[in-house]
Amino acid sequence: MAVTRIESNTRSESVVTMLRNAILDGTFPPGSQLRETHLAEEMGVSRTTLREGLQRLDEEGLVSRIPFRGSFVAEVSGQVIGEIESLRSVLEPFAIERALPTLLTPEGSQELEEAVETLNEKAEAEDMAGCIDAHLAVHRAIYRAADHQMLYDMWLSWESQLRLFLAVDHQSFAQLSDLAANHKRLLDCIRSGDMNSIREELTTHIRPGLPAASDETAARPAPKASSNRRKKA
Repeated sequence: MAVTRIESNTRSESVVTMLRNAILDGTFPPGSQLRETHLAEEMGVSRTTLREGLQRLDEEGLVSRIPFRGSFVAEVSGQVIGEIESLRSVLEPFAIERALPTLLTPEGSQELEEAVETLNEKAEAEDMAGCIDAHLAVHRAIYRAADHQMLYDMWLSWESQLRLFLAVDHQSFAQLSDLAANHKRLLDCIRSGDMNSIREELTTHIRPGLPAASDETAARPAPKASSNRRKKA
């Protein structure tokens, strides 16, 4: 699979950005091998620079580096994602309830509102990788505002696996603008301060009970969405 040759002086950062985008948009599917010699030559960088980039992606959870075998795009199972989503369905209402006094103030809601706005901008630009980053940032802001360190640490521990899952899940939207609209609706519910409305919105926003056995679904990019696909996530 072809990647663009890098001419920038900031080559290490360019390698990270390019490979991250290629993983998140499905150019390099989960489980595929990232062949260092081939990629370094195609991108016009040294193998040392490429390895620095792969190390960064390994730290982000997007790449698995296996001794004597090489680097592979990380995989996440349907069972793991199903378990995370079932926990979120219980913990996210709790996080929002704790965070609500903060999120109902202009200063306390700034991070969340900026993340929702960024998600909207990235969706309009059809920027899949940017949408994934912004999607995670929206929920990260909620957990941070809850002022509960153990809860926040739990969210952070899920992010790398959710990032890979979202690379597949976002393709199931007819349009990325639908994803942005869902998060704007959640923000509006939070602004209302009505926990009943928030809980009701979260029952469709978070989808617990994802098929635990469908490892192949989580491990491979989904086909491009048709217009009659679901609008919730």
